[in-house]
Amino acid sequence: MGHTVSVTDQPRRRTMRLRTRVTLFFSLTALLASLALALVTYAVARSFLIDQRTSVARTQAFTNARIVRDQLLADPTNIGTFIPTLRTEGEGFALLVLPPNGRIPSDVRFQQDSFPADLQTTVAQGSSALQRFGLDGNPFIGVGVYVAAADAQYFEAFPLDDTDRTLRAIATALAIGTGVTTLLAAGLGWWTSRRLLRPLSRVATAAGEIASGGLDTRMAPESDPDLARLAQSFNDMADAVQARIEREVRFASDVSHELRSPITALSAAIEVLDGRRDDLPERSQQALDVVVGQVRRFDQMVMDLLELSRLDAGSTELHREEVHLAELIPRIAQRYGFADTPIAISDRVPALVWLDKLRLDRILANLLENAREHGGGPVLVSVEPHGRRGIVLSVDDAGPGVARGERSRIFERFARGSAARHRVGTGLGLALVAEHAHAHGGEAWVEDRPGGGARFRVTFAEVI
Repeated sequence: MGHTVSVTDQPRRRTMRLRTRVTLFFSLTALLASLALALVTYAVARSFLIDQRTSVARTQAFTNARIVRDQLLADPTNIGTFIPTLRTEGEGFALLVLPPNGRIPSDVRFQQDSFPADLQTTVAQGSSALQRFGLDGNPFIGVGVYVAAADAQYFEAFPLDDTDRTLRAIATALAIGTGVTTLLAAGLGWWTSRRLLRPLSRVATAAGEIASGGLDTRMAPESDPDLARLAQSFNDMADAVQARIEREVRFASDVSHELRSPITALSAAIEVLDGRRDDLPERSQQALDVVVGQVRRFDQMVMDLLELSRLDAGSTELHREEVHLAELIPRIAQRYGFADTPIAISDRVPALVWLDKLRLDRILANLLENAREHGGGPVLVSVEPHGRRGIVLSVDDAGPGVARGERSRIFERFARGSAARHRVGTGLGLALVAEHAHAHGGEAWVEDRPGGGARFRVTFAEVI
């Protein structure tokens, strides 16, 4: 089988969820569009309001300038009392400059230096002008009119406070609208992404169930043509995978069954020969020992293959029953020739637990046999609590240990560690341990034993 490079083979990078990216895309798009619209709206409103205000200011200033001119021509002696009576807007103020040095303000607080110098210069040259300026932190529009009939200069300032307040209100409303639009777009993006990704979630769920052993899992038909094609392709792939796995399982089971009969006959014949080994020459006895060992190994491998084929086919169910660990574990160890191995059961583990007795027997027997074959023999069997309602079974040995790069691979079928490559064994014992552990909702792994050697551990879930 080829090796597929997965995400875990690559350097780990923090990746943003697709749903989050879609939501951010909607949010940023709405934010940029709203900002652009708000800026254009504000610019248009500002230009319109200022132009309107400027037009009103110019019209009123020229009107007041004509009134001042008529007053100068009719009765120039009363102009000093007339100017303060002119109608100026709000906080506005006016100023009349007469040659050579006469200056008559409408409000004594505002003199000629209150108006911009550029505006004064332009009007002094015989022209009319308009300029915005600030005075004491307040914005104004200043209008200067040259009154040619009296060789006078008339200035009037119009406040822009109302215009500024209106523009601030518009800016606040646009900012709030931008924020609300962005939030609505984020909500829409989140809802849309959930709706769009829902079929992919169903695919991921179905794929996860298949990976967990539910080979008959299929996707429901979709009404959308594109999604219907996806569902159909997934179901076709699942059918092909299920057919191939079932064919391989059936083949392994059939081969194991077919081998069982000749192996049984061969074992019986070998046992007869072994019973009369004293009648054979020494070299024949040596050859017989090799044949007996290999036949027994072959017979054990066939038995293991049959057991794995039953596990793969799902024909063996989990039969939990109440067992007394302090009594059962020593019996198992004694039955397989490990009566002298120390056994330590934690006081925090209840005396009675619920698990499959036959599977526990198989797990412990395989771990003890593995320790004898590859670890110099078991030195300790221990049971401790694991999680809230689980336990962990450990078998320690004093062998060379397991290289870190081989710790997950040795639980695969026919896999061997480098230290056990030339030793006798079927290569299926630890694979069976892992399968039975998964049946109990647990897992199997190996780690270093303090002081040297390996520690094989198996967890059992929901047994307390």
